[in-house]
Amino acid sequence: MDKKWSLKELYTSFEDIQFQNDLKEVETILNDMRKYPLLPNEQSHLIQYLEEENHLDDLVEKLYAYVSLTMNADTNDYEAIKYASVIETLLASFADASAKIQKWIAQFDFQQLTDSYVQDHMFVLNEIKQQNKYLLDDQSESVLANMKTTGSSSWLKYKDQLISSLEVIMDGKVYPLTEVLNMAYSKDKEIRKKAYEAEIAAYTSVEHGIASALNAIKGEAITVTQLRGYDSVLQRTLIDSRMSQKTLDVLLATMKKALPMFEKYFQTKAQYLGYQNGLPWYDMYAPIVDVNSEYDYEKGSQFVIEQFSSFSQNLGDYAKMAIEKNWIDVYPRQGKVGGAFCNNLHCIEESRFLLNYGNDFSDVITMAHELGHGFHGHCLNSQTAMNANYPMPIAETASTFCETIVKKAALKNASQAEQLMILENELLDCAQVIVDIYSRFLFESRLIEKRKEGPLSVAEIKDLMIEAQKEAYGHGLDQNTLHPYMWTWKPHYYEADYAFYNFPYAFGLLLAKGLYGLYLKEGNQFATTYENFLSLTGKMNLEDVGKSVGIDLTSEDFWQNSIDMIQEDIYLFERLLREV
Repeated sequence: MDKKWSLKELYTSFEDIQFQNDLKEVETILNDMRKYPLLPNEQSHLIQYLEEENHLDDLVEKLYAYVSLTMNADTNDYEAIKYASVIETLLASFADASAKIQKWIAQFDFQQLTDSYVQDHMFVLNEIKQQNKYLLDDQSESVLANMKTTGSSSWLKYKDQLISSLEVIMDGKVYPLTEVLNMAYSKDKEIRKKAYEAEIAAYTSVEHGIASALNAIKGEAITVTQLRGYDSVLQRTLIDSRMSQKTLDVLLATMKKALPMFEKYFQTKAQYLGYQNGLPWYDMYAPIVDVNSEYDYEKGSQFVIEQFSSFSQNLGDYAKMAIEKNWIDVYPRQGKVGGAFCNNLHCIEESRFLLNYGNDFSDVITMAHELGHGFHGHCLNSQTAMNANYPMPIAETASTFCETIVKKAALKNASQAEQLMILENELLDCAQVIVDIYSRFLFESRLIEKRKEGPLSVAEIKDLMIEAQKEAYGHGLDQNTLHPYMWTWKPHYYEADYAFYNFPYAFGLLLAKGLYGLYLKEGNQFATTYENFLSLTGKMNLEDVGKSVGIDLTSEDFWQNSIDMIQEDIYLFERLLREV
């Protein structure tokens, strides 16, 4: 079985006649769509627009997915970089027309529209009308879009190249960063410590370039936000997230309230490993028990399929299909981007997954997480492209739900030592998503405020990161061995139009816990409810999506109940630790 993903379902190459024809068709459609603002506000014209826009969205997704997936597998593929710029420039040239179309749509009296196709898109249409007030004049929209291609988009590519080509030297040997990051899970303390120290040392060669990218991208985000008339960068994110400030405030308050619980967890682990002043950063992922947690890719993928199938056959079959059809790029290598992601391809009703698999149980969980994203996209294949576009926070729900399925199922048939290992992975993941995400929210909030005054130096950015980590982790970690460079390789800070891609992870985790609680109450019949829930996520605000399964996202009680489920795992972890 090939361990690199197959992209031939999109195109065979950039010279593929279909790729070139699709690129030309996008240009043709964009030119044709310039007619809409000149047409009367008649329902038939709106139907025609929606059909054309849905086709265009699928076409652009197909083209750009091929380009971006090629680049992610090899950031030095200059043909992919070239075509990324070609597509971005083409779309940017349509910005003025796009603004005119949005203003044209806003002039419709939606109450007079009765066609079922229009009604099915009513949420998106209302959203366009509401966001109309943040549009600039047509010429300004065109200028912003074109400047972005040589601004934040270029800085993002530059940052990706710096990180993906970064060489980490350890014991005289050169490693790619992705491989060194995987060493954090090593059973050997010396390897973990050396990997951490070598990683930190390596960033000094690229820190100024990456800081320049971060400053430029955040500067653009602030400028555009102010020009459009948003109150703040965060307000823009919340509107784009279809999420209320009240929901975010309750979520953050619940997370902050949970920090002492996690501080105690880290202190317990630190004491067990022989530390007195909290856990060193490099031992955060230190295995607590010596069990054989080696899961090669074949074993790990089979495990995921089995556990998914215990929830529903549809979910199990989906994972099996993704693995057998080579939708996954599995192992780390030089030039490949770090981390893991899922790219849902509505255009061909498939997905592609990037992993940097390291044969650890945590890699199995990452696989489950990304396949959960894919299943979310699978449940939206019946929707049009416009109605399949869900916001950031709900994006992390299906993935975390699938993680929970695998972890809970794995606990049932595990020995005491294996239970401890699985719980440790679960609690570390929860700590990352609650504690570290809280630190990232603090960091980004303060970074944006300081960036309004001017660019930050590397030292200032590092200080902000350490300050946020101290505030979130407290004395759970050794404050002399934190990670001042966490802003360098995390991709979430580098999208100018998507700031604060941190709280969605906490939202997704805790919502997933709540959904899992419903599953425990309803049993296997919940699988149908769950698939319907996912199918609605592209055409409702988050609060209404929650209501579809009886969840109130503005209620502190709901979020606290999810935190309480994590507390129960901590109690079990502590009990098992005493008994080992």
